[in-house]
Formats: sequence, structure tokens, C-alpha cells
Amino acid sequence: MASSHAKVGGGPAKKNNLPGMPAAPELLTPTAIPAHKLVLRTLRRGDFKAVKAIMDKVYSNMEGAWAQDEYNALLKKFPEGQICIEDNGQVVAAALAIIVQYSDFGDKHTYAKITGNGKFNTHNPDGDTLYGVDVFVDPEYRNLRLGRRLYDARKELCENLNLRAMVAGGRIPGYNTYANEMTPAKYVEMVRNKEITDPILTFQLANDFYVRKLIRGYLPYDSESKAYATLLEWINVYYDEETDKLIGNQKSNVRIGIVQWQMRATKNLEDFFQQMEFFVDTVSGYKADCVLFPEFFNAPMMALTNEESPSVAIRSMAAFTEPIKTKMMELAVSYNINVIAGSMPLYDDGKLYNVSYLCRRDGTVDEQYKLHVTPDEASYWGMRGGDKLRCFDTDFGKIGILICYDVEFPELSRMLSDEGMKILFVPFWTDTKNAYQRVRLCAQARAIENECYVAITGSVGNLPRVENMDIQYSQSAVFSPSDFAFPHDAIVAEATPNTEMTLIADLDLDLLKDLNTSGAVRNLRDRRKDLYSLNWVKKTERDDELLAQGEERAPKTASRRKAVAAG
Repeated sequence: MASSHAKVGGGPAKKNNLPGMPAAPELLTPTAIPAHKLVLRTLRRGDFKAVKAIMDKVYSNMEGAWAQDEYNALLKKFPEGQICIEDNGQVVAAALAIIVQYSDFGDKHTYAKITGNGKFNTHNPDGDTLYGVDVFVDPEYRNLRLGRRLYDARKELCENLNLRAMVAGGRIPGYNTYANEMTPAKYVEMVRNKEITDPILTFQLANDFYVRKLIRGYLPYDSESKAYATLLEWINVYYDEETDKLIGNQKSNVRIGIVQWQMRATKNLEDFFQQMEFFVDTVSGYKADCVLFPEFFNAPMMALTNEESPSVAIRSMAAFTEPIKTKMMELAVSYNINVIAGSMPLYDDGKLYNVSYLCRRDGTVDEQYKLHVTPDEASYWGMRGGDKLRCFDTDFGKIGILICYDVEFPELSRMLSDEGMKILFVPFWTDTKNAYQRVRLCAQARAIENECYVAITGSVGNLPRVENMDIQYSQSAVFSPSDFAFPHDAIVAEATPNTEMTLIADLDLDLLKDLNTSGAVRNLRDRRKDLYSLNWVKKTERDDELLAQGEERAPKTASRRKAVAAG
């Protein structure tokens, strides 16, 4: 825009330029008035004259501006939905909208029908959809991207009013040029694929709208669009179908606690309980929503069995699992915190499993079996994998639990993500750094590809009297997706390696919603489901295969064997 608004106060400026230096432009002097001063606000009745002037320019070939009674009716019905941008006090752009119950009109509506022929008696304050009536920008201001500001304001309005979506009928004025060459559907496809630029549709697609369908006869007098329009929709990911309760609503900000557990000798079960309670007490003191323990955090109990054979020792240790689970359930309720009790061995019906227990603070309990046992677990202990994968409901959202090696299989976390999982918890046990790196790197990949948070924790220290679990390596951490809203290295929090400690982290679940709709990349949305799919098929033959391999490789003597396991 020309600098006609610029004015220098106090008379002409003194020209102190050095010889040979051109005079400084007037707009660069300190007292120059800015060319623009943009303000976003709602429209007022007194703005009609400016609005009419813009509409007469924009719709000169489409019956021009509205009548004042139509304008006034809209302001009376829904004043907060009429938004404008003014520049130095002059309205230069506006967006008009109403609320409708979309099911009353459906996808085959016309502009006249959904607006009540300009009377806007279709506006329903209790409706579920923000309907875009019009957006227009003074042609002299189209290089300032004011339309994007108006759409962003509409999205904010839609979210704050807890409306399901924003819908609009979009003209396709560029179609007039191609009407003899292609159908309107083909034209829309070409615009979507960036082969053709349409002055309206291209802009709307860039603002996160998608085309639900084509409407014929939407605006009968729109010759440029041949009376066609695209039915566009933007989904409000924050929409809550249920009215918020006064208390007990699900959180959008979740605080989690992680225990990097020190393996140490224990005298008896009561001594072990004291160590458990210390950490539950400590983490709950920070008002955390949950606390995560490592895989096989109860390994010190194995030393109490006095069994020389590792396979017999771990089965004897499994006898402690039920009382430990019961104690964790008591702690969860008494300290008002959800407890993910790492994992413990379970000996059931002659079969040995590795199980994680979710002890909720409401007193309920659930379990997730480790599905993929390592070759070492199968051959050394005769452990089997479970056959069910579950996404758990908690009072802070949907979560998943994958025990150590399971996180190295991306199919599992993808299935959990499809069920709405937002936080994945991974209790692990590793003895060496390279084993730990496998868990860590896979956990980071799961966070990115599933647009979720991933928390991992393991044990540190030594257990000299426990064969196959005598040394530990851990660096607990919480990982996030990798995008602008998250930490630059996609690490929310990280423990000191091989040191007993707790880790507290706050997780914003709303950021995951934003990522899904407006992230730099959108892994979940961009999957080519037309090319591939993922299905759960229950098979247990793998257990027998691993056990058979284990029998072939099992040590024939009582000599000490070092574990080389992922966890």
C-alpha cells in the first residue's frame, strides 16, 4: 500500500546527510506514522458503510453488497460471530458466521436454505457447527494475508464455543476457465494436487479445510463457479461431546512420575514394601497422576528363594507377585496416584509370563502381558509371551503399556494409537548400554510415528546373588513427538544414567491434538491406508518355537551364563 498515511510532525526534518549520501526516505525517520495499524475485533452496526463498500467491490458481478437490514439481522442474532479487521480505524476485511445444527440441513443444502434467505433465522445457539456465511477482504489489502487471520479467529471462536466443526460452501471461481475441459470434480482434484490454483479453494485448503463433497446450485447466480461450490469442513479437535462436569473432568495436562529403581539386597517382603512405598509417597507428593516402576523391579526377591537354578528361582519369585500387586493397589488408593507396577513374573497353570499391572487410584486393576519374550528369557527361564494387547482408560486419558522388548515392534504401538493411546509407558530391564539403546531409540521412534508421549524406565545397581540379573543399566526418560511445540530434541525429561532417582514431567495432551491437525508432518493422518493395513491375528506358535530353540541352546552345566537381552 502507498505511504499516503505517513506524516512527519514538527515541520520538515533537517537534512544532515554526508556528501554523496542520498537523502533518507521520509518513512524511515523516527517520527513517521506506521503505514498500518491492524486490529481484530467484532463488527458493529456503525461499520455497515465500510462493509458495504468492500462487498460492492468484491461482488460487483454477483449482486453486490447485502442490504442493511440483512446486516443488522446477523449482528442481532450472533454478534460475537461477526469478525472484522480494521486498519487505522477503517474496516478492511470481515468474516461472517452463524451457528447451525448441521443435521437439520445435511450436505445437500444451498446457501439460501442454510442462511434462511438472508434472514438468518436458521441460527441456532444450541447447534453443533459454525457455518461460514461470508469472508471478504478489500482488494487493496489482499497482499497482507488478512483472510488467514480471519480464519484463525473463526477457529478460535469454534473452539471456545465447543462446536464440533466449521463448515462453509466455497466458491470455485477459477473453474470458469476450465469448464470446457474438465468436470468440477476433476478441477477440485487438480487444485488439491497443486496442478491448478483457484483463488478461493487453494486458500481454504491451505487453512486446514478439506472438501466433503461438491454442491450443485449452491449459488445459482455464480457464473464464475458455474453455480458449483465445494462443501468444506474444518474439524475442531477440542470438541467435547459431553458437557464439562463441575468436578472430575479428564485432564489435558498430565503429570507423570518415573522411578529409576536401585536394585539392592532386601531382608524380607516387608523391607521391600518399605522401598516401594517410599517412592510412591515421594512421587505422589508432587501431585503426579501416575508413577511408573521398571521391569522386574522385584528381582531382589529372587535372592530370597535360595534357588541355584535360574528357572526355578524365577518361578519361586513369582510367588511374591500377588502380594506385591495387592500392596501396590493399596498404595495407589491411599496415596491417590495411579501406579504402573513395572512388571513381575507370573506363574500360571504351568506357564511363566511377564506381566505389568496398572493399579488405578480408584481401586481397580488391569494387566498387560509382555508379548515378545527375548530369546534369552525363553531359553534361560522358559518364559512365554502373552497374546492380548490392551489400550487402558485412566482418569488422565488413554494409555498403553509395552514391556521392554515389545517397544521394538512398531505394530503394537500403532494398534494402541489407533485406539486413542496418548501416553505409552515402557518399563524395561537392560544390562548393557547397547541393549538400553535399542529400547531408547525404538521408544523415541514410537513417539514420533504415533504422535504420543513415551515414558521409559529401568533399574540401576547390582544384584550379586541373582544370576542372569546381576548388573543393570538405565537412563529413564520421557520422549515427545518432534515438532515446534515440543522440546527441540524431543526429550521432555531425562534422568542421570545409572543413578537412583525420580523423574517428574508435565505432559500437555492438547499439543498432540494440534500436531495431528497442523503439524509440520502428520504421521497418523498421512498413512496410506489405501495401500496397507494392520490387523491383529492371535497366534501362539511363536512361544513353542522359542522354547524349542531354548532347549537346544540351554547350558548343559551349572556354569555361569551372562544374559545378552533387550529386556
